[in-house]
Order: sequence, then C-alpha cells, then structure tokens
Amino acid sequence: MDHVSFQLGTTNLWSWLVRLLSKDPEWLNAKVKFFLPKMDLSSGDEAQDTTQRVILQLRRLYTQGRATWQAFIHCVCMELDVPLDLEVPLLSTWGHGDGFPSQLGAGEESQPASQLHHGLKRPHQSCGSSPRLKQCRNHQLELARRYLKLLRTSAQQRYGSRIPGPGQPLAFHQAYIPPILQWSRTTAPFSAQDGAVVGDPKAEDDADVSIRDLFSTRADKGPRVTVLLGKAGMGKTTLAHRLCQRWAAGQLDRFQALFLFEFRQLNLITSSVTLPQLLFDLYLSPEAGSDSVFQYLEEHAGGVLLIFDGLDQALHSHSSTEAEGPEAPSPALALFSGLCRGTILPGCWVLATSRPGKLPDCLPTEAATVHMWGFDRPRVEEYVGRFFSDQEWQEAALAELRENRHLQSMCAVPALCQVTCLCLHHLLPGSSPGQSAALLPTVTQNYVQMVSTLSPRGHLPPESLLGLSEMALRGLETGKVIFSVGDISPPMVAFGAALGLLTSFCICTGPGHQGIGYAFTHLSLQEFFAALYLMASPKVDKNALARHVTLNSRWVLRTKARLGLLDHLPTFLAGLASYACRPFLSHVAQQDEMWVSDKQAAVMLALRKLAIRRLTGPKVVALCHCVGETQEPELARLMAQSLPSHLSFHNFPLTYTDLSALTNILRHRNASIHLDFEGCPLEPHCPEALAGCKQIENLSFKSRKCGDAFAEALSKSLPTMESLKKLGLAGCKITARGISHLMQALRLCPQLEEISFQDNQLKDRAVLNIVEVLPSLPRLQKLDLSRSNVSVSTLLCLTKVAVTCPTVKMLQVRETDLIFLLSPPAETAAELGAAPDLQGNANQRKEAQSRSLALRLLQCQLGIHDVQELIAQLREGPRLEEVNLSGNQLDDEGCRLMAEAASQLHITRNLDLSNNGLSVDRVHCMLSAVNTCQNLAELHISLLHKTVVFTFAPEQEEQEGIWKRTALRDSLTHQVPFELPLRSTRIRLTHCGLQAKHLEQLCRALGGSCHHSHLDLSGNALGDEGVAQLAQLLPGLGALQSLNLSENGLSLDTVFILIQCFSTLQWLLHLDISFESQRVVLRGDRRGRDRLAGGCPPEFLAGVPFLAFDQCCVPKSFCLRQCQLEPLNLTRLCETLEKCPGPLEVELSFEVLSDQSLETLLQHLPRLPQLSLLQLSQTRLSPKSLLLLADLFSLCPRVQKVDIRSLYHMTLHFRSGEEHEGECCGRFTGCGLSQEHVEPLCWLLSKCEDLNQLDLSANMLGDDGLRCLLECLPQLPISGSLDLSHNSISLESALGLVKTLPSCPHIREASVNLGSEQSFWIYFSRQEEAGKTLRLSQCNLMPEHVPRLATDLNQALKLTALTLTQCGLGLEQLIVLLSLLRCPVGLFTLRWIPHFVYASVRP
Repeated sequence: MDHVSFQLGTTNLWSWLVRLLSKDPEWLNAKVKFFLPKMDLSSGDEAQDTTQRVILQLRRLYTQGRATWQAFIHCVCMELDVPLDLEVPLLSTWGHGDGFPSQLGAGEESQPASQLHHGLKRPHQSCGSSPRLKQCRNHQLELARRYLKLLRTSAQQRYGSRIPGPGQPLAFHQAYIPPILQWSRTTAPFSAQDGAVVGDPKAEDDADVSIRDLFSTRADKGPRVTVLLGKAGMGKTTLAHRLCQRWAAGQLDRFQALFLFEFRQLNLITSSVTLPQLLFDLYLSPEAGSDSVFQYLEEHAGGVLLIFDGLDQALHSHSSTEAEGPEAPSPALALFSGLCRGTILPGCWVLATSRPGKLPDCLPTEAATVHMWGFDRPRVEEYVGRFFSDQEWQEAALAELRENRHLQSMCAVPALCQVTCLCLHHLLPGSSPGQSAALLPTVTQNYVQMVSTLSPRGHLPPESLLGLSEMALRGLETGKVIFSVGDISPPMVAFGAALGLLTSFCICTGPGHQGIGYAFTHLSLQEFFAALYLMASPKVDKNALARHVTLNSRWVLRTKARLGLLDHLPTFLAGLASYACRPFLSHVAQQDEMWVSDKQAAVMLALRKLAIRRLTGPKVVALCHCVGETQEPELARLMAQSLPSHLSFHNFPLTYTDLSALTNILRHRNASIHLDFEGCPLEPHCPEALAGCKQIENLSFKSRKCGDAFAEALSKSLPTMESLKKLGLAGCKITARGISHLMQALRLCPQLEEISFQDNQLKDRAVLNIVEVLPSLPRLQKLDLSRSNVSVSTLLCLTKVAVTCPTVKMLQVRETDLIFLLSPPAETAAELGAAPDLQGNANQRKEAQSRSLALRLLQCQLGIHDVQELIAQLREGPRLEEVNLSGNQLDDEGCRLMAEAASQLHITRNLDLSNNGLSVDRVHCMLSAVNTCQNLAELHISLLHKTVVFTFAPEQEEQEGIWKRTALRDSLTHQVPFELPLRSTRIRLTHCGLQAKHLEQLCRALGGSCHHSHLDLSGNALGDEGVAQLAQLLPGLGALQSLNLSENGLSLDTVFILIQCFSTLQWLLHLDISFESQRVVLRGDRRGRDRLAGGCPPEFLAGVPFLAFDQCCVPKSFCLRQCQLEPLNLTRLCETLEKCPGPLEVELSFEVLSDQSLETLLQHLPRLPQLSLLQLSQTRLSPKSLLLLADLFSLCPRVQKVDIRSLYHMTLHFRSGEEHEGECCGRFTGCGLSQEHVEPLCWLLSKCEDLNQLDLSANMLGDDGLRCLLECLPQLPISGSLDLSHNSISLESALGLVKTLPSCPHIREASVNLGSEQSFWIYFSRQEEAGKTLRLSQCNLMPEHVPRLATDLNQALKLTALTLTQCGLGLEQLIVLLSLLRCPVGLFTLRWIPHFVYASVRP
C-alpha cells in the first residue's frame, strides 16, 4: 500500500474508532483510568462535546506509548461489539505497532509520563537541592496552605468517585462495609468489654465510627503508631483507600495532610531518598517553596498522617541503622523506621497494614496493634444487599448463602465475598434455588467460576490464561507483584484488563522516574493463576508439582521478618486437584482429562503424606484448607483419624474460615478430640463455625482478644456440640453481657462436666448469673470462676448457693481462686426420666443426707456481721467437711461466734480461723468448742503464726466399729469388761504469748473436761510463776495424755517442781526435759488415761494407788538432758524421785559429770528401789568413773548390768524388788582402759558374787595389760564369757593365754584370732571342766615358737582339742610340734588348717 492509501485508510479507521467509542464514553473513561491511572479526566473536558472528549482521550492514550496503544486496541476488539470488517483493520494496523496516524498528535504535544496530572502534578522541583527561601512567615504559611489544598484536591479526584472494585463489572458500584476491628493492646481508646469490635455493618458512609477510633489512642506523647493486622483478603488496602476518601471528604479533620504509600511500590525504589523527596517527588509536589512546606509539616507533625500499606511485603531488610534525619538519604524502610520511632517528623501519625507474622524490629513496642477480621453474618448480608440492587436477585442470593455453610464460610473473607457475589450474579438467572451455591463449593472453584464469568464473550482463550498464569508464577517465585510495561505483552494486558484481573497504577522508581505498573487485583488471584500454571503447563512435571505442595508455618518467627508470597499456593493446588476442576484444566492445558488426572493424582499423593504426619497448629489449619478444597471424603477421613486426641493452637491468628475448615475435617472423625486455643487472636464470630461438631469433647480458649462478641457467637454453637464435656474460657475479657448469652446456651448443655471462666474479671452480676445455672447442669463437676471481682455480699450469695445446691461439694475462694467442685448424683434427672419412681426419690434423699460440703473462704474481707449471716446459712445446710475462714477480718468477736457455733455446724474435718486478728486475751474463748464439740480432735492456736484451726474427728458412730474391735482384743487379753473409750482431744496453744495471768481463765475453760488428753502450751511466756501455778492446777484438769511446756523460760527450780508433779500425779508416766533447748513434755499412758477418765473425780486421782486400775505395772520414765547438775542438785533430784512409784526409768544427759557428782548419784541408788534403768547419755565420764561403776556391783546388789561405751554412754540395769539375787554383767567397751587400770578393776570386780559376762573389748590393754589381766583371771568370779577383742594384742598375748590355761580350771574354751577380726574370747563354766578347747587363728607362728607352744600345751593337762588355722606352720613344723607334744590320756584332737585344709590327729 502506498503512502497516500495508508493515510486514507488510517483516517477512515480513526473516524470509525471515534464513532464507536462515542457510543460508550463510560467504557472509554474506565480504560483511560486503567491505562493512565493518574490522569485527571475532568481537566478541561467539561466544555467539550462527546466526540471532542473521545478524540482528546484517544490522543492521551497514544502519547502514553506504543505498548499502551496496542493494549488499548486489543481491549476494544475484545470487549466491545466491533464489526469484523473494522476489527481486522484495527488489529492489523495498530494492534502490532506497524503504523500510527500522524494526525493523532496534531494540536497536542507529546507529554512525558511525569506530567500526566493536568493541573495537579507540577513541574519537578527537587527539595533536596533547592535553597531554602527566606520569605516572610505569612508567605510561608500561604505556600503551605496552597499545598495542603492541592493535596486534598488530589485525594478528592483520586478517591472521590466510587470506582468499581477489583474483578467487578463496571455496572456494579461497590459499597463500603465497615470492618471488624479488634484492639490487642492497652492503647485502645474505648472499653474493650465487648472485644473492641467496632463498625456497624449498616452504618452509612458518614457514620463510620471505626475509622475515627483508629486514631484515638492514648499515645499523646511519643510515636503514634498503629499497626493494622489482617490476613489476605480482609480489606486492609481497601481500608487504607477509605481513609484517604474520608480525609478528602473532610471527615478526618484532625489531620491536615495525609500520604498513602504502598510497600510494593516502595520496593521499586532502588536508590536512597530523603523524607522530602518521598513526600514531594514520589507523591505530590508543591507548586513552589518545597522547603517552606516541609518546614510547616515538621512544625505541625501532629496533623500529618502517613499510611504504609503492605508492611509484610517490604523487601529490603532493615538493619539496626535507621535514617539519621529527614535530609539524610535512606532506604524507604529506614525512613519508615525513623517515622515510627519519632526520629523523623516527630509527633506524626503512622498507620501500617500487614499480614500477621513477624513484623520488622523498627516498630516501637508501644505501637497499637489492631486486628482486622472478615465479615460476620450481618456484614455478609449487608454486603450482598448492596451488591445486588434488584430486590428479587438480592433475596435469591441471600437464600443461597443462608442454606449453604461452605458459602457462608467463604464470604467471611471480604475479597471472597465479592467473588462469590459476582459468581452468583452470573449463575442466579438460569438456576433453581440451591443450585448456584452447589456450583461454588470451594474457593478454587469460585475463582474458576469468576474467570469464566468475567469473560466478555463467554470464551476463555487457553493461550492467554496460560500466559497470564506463567507470569503470575514467575512473579511469585521472584517476589514480584508489580509488573512493568516491559514485563507483560499488550495482548496480555488487554486480556487482564478485559476480565478485570489486572489493575494499573503509576509507579515511581526514584525522583523524576515514573511509569505505569500492572498488578493482579489481589495477591490471592496471582496465587490462583500461579497454581493454574503448575497444573496446566506441560513444562511442569509431577515431581516439580509435588514440591509445591508444602505447608508453611505461621508461627511468629524471630528469624523470618516477612511472610512468603506462596502461602496460599498449596490451597489452590489442592482445589485444582478436585474432580470438578478437571474439565477446566483440560481446556486450559489443551490436554485430555487423563493427562490432567495424572497431575491431580500427584497433588493428592502429596496431601495424603501430609495428612498422616504430626503437624503444628498452623500447619494443621493450612492442611484443613487444602483437604477441604479437594472435596475428597477419603482424604478428609484419613486426616481426621490421624489428628491427635489433644490438638493445640498457640499464638497465631484464627478466622471463621479457619475454624470452618477444621470443623469440616473433624466431622469425618470417629473419636472425640480436645481443642485448645491459647494466645490466638480469634475472629469474634469464628466460634459459629464449630456449630454441630459432635467430635469436640473438650474446648478451651485462653486469649484476651475474645470479648463479649466472641462469647455471643460461641453461645450459638454450644447447644449443638452434643459431646462437649469441658468448656474453658480463660482470660477472654468476657463481661456480664457475654455471660448472659453463654448462660442461655449452657442451660441447653446438660452433658457438661467442667466449665472455666477464670481470669475474666467478672463482676457480681455476671457471677450470680453463672451460679444460677448450676441446677440445670446435673453432670457438672467443676466450675472455675477464678480471678473474678466479687463483693462480700455476692460471696455470701455464693455460699448460700453452695449450701442449698445438692450437688456442690466444695466452694473455694482464695485470693484469686473462686472454684465450685460438684459431685453429680449417681443417676441424673435426665437418666431417671421425667417421672422417677419412689425408689429413685429415696436414693436422692439419701444422697442429700450423706452430702458433705467443704467451704473455703480465704482472704475475703469477711467481718462480724458477715460471719453471723454465714453461720445462719450453715446451720440449715448439710454436713460440713471443712470450713476455712482464714485471712478475713473476724477479730475476737467473730472468732468467738464461730467457735461457739462449731458444735451446731456438724463439721467433720476442720474449722480454720487463722489470720483473723485473734488476741491473746480472747484465746480462752476458743476453748468453748472443747467442751461442746464431742468430735473435736484438735484445737491449734498460734498467734505468732496467726493460726487458729479446729480439727474434728469422724462422728462417733463412724468410729464405733474400730473402737469395738480394739477393745475386744484388749478385753480378751486382760479379762476385764469392755468399755468404749472416750475420744481424746489435742489442745495446742503455742506461741500465743500466754502469761501466768491467763492460766486461770484457760484452766477454767478446760476444767471438768476429762476427754481432752493433749495440752500443748509451748512457746509462751509462762515463766517460773506460770508453770508453778499450772502445777497446782494440774490435778483439776483431769487425766492428760500429754502436756507440753517447752520454750516457756523455765529455771532449774521450776524443773524440780515438775519433777515433783511427776512423782505425785498417777497419770503422768513420762517426763522429758531438755533444759538448754527448753523442751519440757509431760506424757501419760493412753490406756491408763482412759481408765482414769471414765468418771473418776480428780481427788481420787491424787490418792489412789497406781496399781488400782491395772494389774500390770506401767513403767514411768524421766529424762533430763542438757542440764549441768552439781552434787547438791543431784541429791535434790534423787530425793524427789524417791517418792515416785515404780518401775522407774531415768535418763540423764550432762555435758560433763565429775567423779564427785557420779559418786553422789551412785550413793543414792540404793534408796531408789523402784529404779529399773539409769542411763547417762552424751555425758563425758572420767576414767576413774569406771572404777566407781565397777564397784557398784557390791554397793548396790540390785544392779544387774553395767554398760559403759566410750565414756559417753552409761546404762545401769536394775533388778526388781522381788529379785534379790542373779547374774551380773559388766561391759566396759571403748573406755580407754590400759595396763594401769587392770589390777584395780579386777580387784573391784572380784567382789561381785556372780559375774556372768565381762566385756573389755575395744580398749588399749595391749600385751602388758592382757598379761596382767590373765594373772588376775583366777580371782575373777566370771561364769560366762570374757571378751578381750580389739585390744592391740600380738602373738605374745596368745602364747600367754596358753600358759594361763593350767591356772584357770574353770576355762572351758579359748579362742584367739590375730587377723582382721582381732577377736579374743574366753569362755568359762561354773564348775571345773573335764576338757578344754583352744583355737588359734592367723597367729603367724614362727619355727622358734613351736617348742614354747609345745611346752605350754604339755602343762595344760586337760586340753582335749587344739585348732590351728592359718597360723603359718608348714608340714615340717607341724611334725616337730607333734613330736614335742605329750598326748594326754584319752582323745586329743588337733586340727591344722594351713589353707582351708582339715587335718585330724588321734593318738
């Protein structure tokens, strides 16, 4: 074609294009807005007619560049009804860039991309290089005012008109639905009682309170930073744009300037910039005076709001350094850090949006965190109502949603709600009710249906879909979400624009560098197309496909500052692996369904492997989404059965959609499961997703991010969980409003066994509402209301409930605890039926009578009037196992009231009044219970430790069987009539500061009470005066089992007073005194006490003989330790003990006992005929004392045994008065006896008439001492044995023993072992023995000893047996010994054992 013909053809084509677009100017406006995102469409167009405006817009598109013009021509041919004879020339002429009309540029110069804002974007003026203008203040303010006006005008033009949402047809104008916001820090400006959920779904545009509340934090000083967290699709970017729109409309009047930045665009800036460059060069430049304008912004930083969208997409990691100042060039994230920390533009407001995860460290710790949740049911219905303008379609769409739970779950995500409405709009006209929702069962199929719906002519070109999918995957793999003109071909741009899949905007890579960028309308849409490419592309094999089926944990990781861009890719892969997507994949891949099924099988195999693994909470949720997308019941069943019985979710956000996916999996499970959510930010209405899940047995929530809205949503689901047994809502910030909803639901849950509302700071009304439900929960075993704020009046109401409710067995209120423990009856009302029989009523009455209640009200600030009301309640109540009122404010009067009422309250275990301000002057008032309570086992009062505890024994009838069995055994033994003994009581009044003046009142309170048998007054201040007074009062107290007077500051004189009481009181059998440690204990015998207590008057106790009440003598024992007594005091002690009846055992312990004192003590022994044992323990004796004790056999014939060990322990055993004669034993071991002591010791022992045993082992006799002892041996009247072991003897002593045998005719056997045993024993007989036995072991005899041994053996004429064991004699020496021996008449046995060899020689 020649040049003239070409010009003629393009001119005609241009005219046809103008006429075509003049018919649909709105469509052209939308395309110009898409390809020229910052173009002001209203600038200079108002006075022109339609044709002129079309021509002007076409010229603007042309001047943008060849790629833009080509993409626009493709959109025209794809979306509009273009005649074929016009479409072919359009694509052939302009669709491939071969020719452009010259007249398109006539009348208008080509404009650079940086000057497309007619009247808005001013010529570039770099703030970093411009000198600061020295103008007057007024001029500076005027420049700032003009810039602020320009900024607001720009926002009005950009956000003022309602723009169709991403992926939405032009005919639909989307209405904004306020989001659900939930504050998670204490910076929330309003009461968080309802979970801080703000935003009314039916609020009009001018009544959006949630936006205003975002900037009402308490951070008036320092950085004012708010982080808005929300999962993908929750509407974070939409809210950011909404803020700009509201500010442009003048509704955020607290801010003079507002700047919106997206991190996905800031990532494109490769160079460092200053804050003025970020605000002016990359956002909007002022007309003039950039420095003056920035100075004004610095001075009025409190009125500046900077919004950063997509913080999770920040690519450039920020180190510890940040921007040094506004004029210092820094990366974009460093500038953001300086703004957040207040080092740049201090006082400004910063709002950042992000997906949940590990956020950059640049955020200050005081930043307010707001969670953005999806739509609840009212918001979904409101959105649908605004989406469908036609009433009939609106009702049909709502009907579809209400009938389909899966559709409701998807619509909880605002982005998916928009997609669902778009698909319903396409499906509703030609489908019957319920059919449309059936075509949208999963998120993936929703996207498939949306792509099919948005196709302008109902046909999806496979090449375009696959090309767009490949671009999506490559972008995700390289971290790219914005594509430049060079990254995408014009036909691909036209395809994405025609289907509403792509959006366009102006991008800046640096000051003065602008261009057009394209992105998918939503990140999840890019992930969907990436998954589509993996499934449909023949370039991706099954192994590469399976590698993408992974689960990314969403824990808050310290090492991962950003979330990945492929998080939802496995979900879409699983959705595309469903059978329903097979035709669509076959169409896109241009392959048969067999090829598609092979790829789907690879995905299903990867999912099956994941389904049987033990996964963390976030991965379990992600896998639930994947399995649900597949619509494979077998896979869902496999995963459900593989889940553990206790499934925990900790510290990651969970939405309604997440719980819905989990519930759908659990419905395929046979066994029960325990779900535990701790520290998880939860969407307020997410519990509704658990409705109807019969597999949940235990359900626990521990999160301060729940609130009343969460409780209200949970109350809708609880009645439908038929297997639920345990419910926990700990620390969930639930108030009375939320409790009221829960209580209505709990009345319909009779199967519950445990409920916990702890750490909710519940007030009185809420707590009372909860306990009102107790009768409706027949199987309840525990109700935990800990960490609630209840008043004393409410507490008394709770005690009344505990008393009257037949199933309550314990109420515990202690500091932060408030717990009810219940004991369900054996048969509940539900099990008995509506009309129980008479036997059932009888069982219930029996259970009510046998019920026992434990009441623990600790530190509850109860006063006197409160305890009066409590006593009135308890008198009408059941048997009380325990009443604990410690830590209250009862004082003396309140304690007295409780003590007096104890006998009427039927307490079976204990009554605790500790730490209630009881004074020493009112201790005696507590003793009233001693006389009135027959089952009182112990009363313990310690004012030092603030202890007042009454301990009760079981009722008399419960113990009667035990007593009868014990008494029967005793009666059979002693042949006395059976009598049931009285119960003993232990009264412990320790560390109470009691003085002598208090004793009269105490004894008066105790007087006449014979049944109390233990009295402990230790740790008081009685002193000598008090104990002396008590000694006079003891006979009037009856027969005590024990009396403890330790730590009362007693002197030695008082000790003698107690010894005198010990001697005179018949019931007092044991007196134990440790003088230095002030331990003084008087004890009686239980059996004797019971006999005496059986009605005997006190005066009888003092005079009756001890043996009158028992046929066998009960010994008395006296122990005095840690007391140094001089001879005079020893004399006084012995004279006092002379009056004590016997048998008497005395134990004394002195640090050192002099010989004079010992002699004094021994001289009094004959005057103590009742003495059966005298023991000196831990008392150092002198060596001379051994001689005094050895002479004791002759001085006191009653001495049966003298046992001395190591000069520190001495024990004397005495015969009873009836035994006048008998054998004596002497044991002097480890006493250091040497040769010098042998002769006097033997002389003293020779005066003993019958010395049966003498033990001198472990001394230091040596060979000399042993030789001396053997010389004296004939004079010792030993009839049994003599032990000389371990006395450092040698072979010489053994040979000396052999020499001694002839001189001691009473020796019958001698044994010496000089080995490790070191034994030396001599055994005697009363008469002269006919034969003697000698045993020598390990004596190491040398050849020169053999003649001497033979000579001594020949002198022992009556020696009949000789045993030589390992004595060192060889066979040669043995022969020599035998040759030297003169064999006695009769049998002589010689045993020679050299090495365990036995030899016997007979003459």
